[in-house]
Amino acid sequence: MAKESNLVVIGGGAAENARLTRRKIVQRLLAGAGAGAAWPLVTTSHPINELFRNNDAVFDEAEKLSQENWKPVFLSSQQNESLTAIGESIVPGSTKAQVTRFIDLLLSVDKPQNQHKFVASLAEFDAETQKRFGKRFPALAEEQKNAFLTDASAKPENPEPSTAGAGQKQSALYAHFENLKGWISGAYYSSEAGMRELGWTGDYVFEKFPGCTHPEGHH
Repeated sequence: MAKESNLVVIGGGAAENARLTRRKIVQRLLAGAGAGAAWPLVTTSHPINELFRNNDAVFDEAEKLSQENWKPVFLSSQQNESLTAIGESIVPGSTKAQVTRFIDLLLSVDKPQNQHKFVASLAEFDAETQKRFGKRFPALAEEQKNAFLTDASAKPENPEPSTAGAGQKQSALYAHFENLKGWISGAYYSSEAGMRELGWTGDYVFEKFPGCTHPEGHH
């Protein structure tokens, strides 16, 4: 039924859509990007976009992420704990969608500079919450997590890093937030849960995504 003018039909059918793998979902997302769609909550310059386009083999490994004996291959156990907590706070439902596991897999094949930048962002979040609350991010109460992420997601008024200490610090924290948000939202909206949240049934991709359906907030 063609009642939505902002959709591009690219094929489907009950048999094909019985099992939606990340490979299939990303293929359809990329087809939507080719039609002019913007990936939900992810800038076109974010490294996750290049990984999706140029690392097709990674999707074979993605099918193993639900194994009970899964262990991170790139992140340390502490980094994995921090990412899981941050992911769930930025995009609720991330844990169930195995966002942390998928990001760990993507990072394991990414460029060293992107790996270092990701690790630095995680470390900065834990360092900042340790200063403010005396705890790492995963140990914070929900209201403390929300307060911190609200501050971190506040875009500096001056687009250029300020020479003043406070302004420069806020610009750096915002950059770290945007980096982590891109990874988390990119991984989430490449999952079946994320795409179904946007109203996707597997029969089409969006010319324009309707946007995140989570309550308004820092994500």
